Amino acid sequence: MHLLDHTHDVNARSWLASAQAPGGDFPIQNLPYAVFRRRGTPDMFRGGVAIGDQVLDLAALSATSALDGTALQAARAAAQSALNDFFALGPAAWRALRHALFALLKDGSAQADTVRACLVPQAGAEYTLPARIGDYTDFYTSLDHALNCMRIMYPEADVTPNFRWMPQAYHGRVSTIGVSGQQFRRPLGQSVPQGARTPAFQPCARMDYEQELGIWIGCGNAMGERIPLDAAEAHIFGIGLLNDWSARDIQVWEMAPLGPFHAKNFATTVSPWIVTLEALAPYRAAWSRPPADPQPLPYLDTPANRAAGAFDIRLEVWLHSERARREGRGPARLSGTSFRHQYWSIAQMVAHHTAGGCCLNPGDLIGSGTISGPGPGEAGALVELAHGGQRPVALGDGEERGFLQDGDTVVMRGWCEKPGAARIGLGECRGTVLPALPA
Repeated sequence: MHLLDHTHDVNARSWLASAQAPGGDFPIQNLPYAVFRRRGTPDMFRGGVAIGDQVLDLAALSATSALDGTALQAARAAAQSALNDFFALGPAAWRALRHALFALLKDGSAQADTVRACLVPQAGAEYTLPARIGDYTDFYTSLDHALNCMRIMYPEADVTPNFRWMPQAYHGRVSTIGVSGQQFRRPLGQSVPQGARTPAFQPCARMDYEQELGIWIGCGNAMGERIPLDAAEAHIFGIGLLNDWSARDIQVWEMAPLGPFHAKNFATTVSPWIVTLEALAPYRAAWSRPPADPQPLPYLDTPANRAAGAFDIRLEVWLHSERARREGRGPARLSGTSFRHQYWSIAQMVAHHTAGGCCLNPGDLIGSGTISGPGPGEAGALVELAHGGQRPVALGDGEERGFLQDGDTVVMRGWCEKPGAARIGLGECRGTVLPALPA
C-alpha cells in the first residue's frame, strides 16, 4: 500500500499556472505517464508526463542535467517508445522519478527554465499505446452490472455461484487494442435475427460499450510463482480508462460454452494516460463484502485489502452522436458511478490471476470488467441503461439510443476528488463506431 507523503500535499503548487486550473486533471500531485510525439511530425514516440495542459518530454529532460541517480535511470527508461522497461524497474524507481519530477515542477524550483524548455502543449500532441501489451485479460467483477444484465430477461435471477467466490475473467485480444481516438468498424458475426430459428452472418445490431478501468502491470512474476494478495499492488504500475466494446447480439449466440469471441475481439480502447497507484493514494477506501455473502478464501483476503483495497474513482460516460456533432450540439451524459462499488479489488484480480501459476509481464493489461453502481443512472453499459434496448435513453433534441449507431462517439472520463486532497484526473477515453464492411 502506498503511504501519503509530500507529493500528495494539497497545498503544493507548480510554477506552471495551468497545473492549478480549477477542475483540471493534471496538477502536480498527479504526474501520469503516456507515450506521445508532436502531432504531424515524423518524430519518434517517447514517454511523457502530464502537468497542467502540457506534456513533459522525458527524452528531452533526460538529456539535461536536471536529473541524476535512480531518477535519471528511470527517466531514460520511461523516455522510450513504450514504457515496458520503466515498468520493469519496480516501485523504488517509479517513486524516485515521481519525487524528482515533483521537485522540478514545484513552485520555486531552481531548474524551472530547464524543465520549461522540455514541455510540449497537449493540444499539439498525439498519443500511441503506452506499452507493448503482451497479454490482455478482461475481468467480470461488478455485482451490480452482472445482476442488471441478468435481470433484464429474468427479474429474479442471480449470478452464478462462483461469481461471489472468485474474480471471473477471460483472455482477450491484444492486436485490436487502440488508444483514445480509436475508430473501428461495426463488427460482423453470427447472430440470430429476431423471430428466426437459425443464425445469420451479419453486422452487429446491438453495439454497446463497457466502462472499465485498465490496470497496467509493472513488475511481473515467474511462471509457477503466484503473487500473494499483500504483494499484488507492488506489481501494478497504475490505472487508466478502458472501453471494452461489446457486440451484444453476437455475444448472446456465440458465448456458450467458451465465452465471447467475435463479440469482443474487434476493438478495445484505452486512454493514453496511466495514473500511478502512488498518485491515487489519497483516494483509497475500505473494501468490504456484505456479511451475508460468502467471504473470500484466505488467498483473496487480508486485513490490508479490507482496510484500503478499494479506490473511489469517479467515472462518467458521455455519447456524442453524429447528428449532434453536425448540428453543433455537445455530447449527452449517460451515466456516472464510482469504482469503489466493485465487488473485487484490483489486488484480488492480480492475486487470483497468478494463483494457478500464470506469469504476468511488464506492460500486460487487465480490464476491471464493466463498472456499474447500485443506483439508477450508475450503469456502465448501454444494455443496462436501456434495459436491453427496450427503454431507449434520451440524448436530447429527440434523439435516443437503445444501442449504439454508426457515427456515435463514446467518451469516458474519470477523476478523484474530495475535500483536503488534490483533484486527480484520468483524462478521457474516446472511440467512434464506423459502418460495417459488407457481409
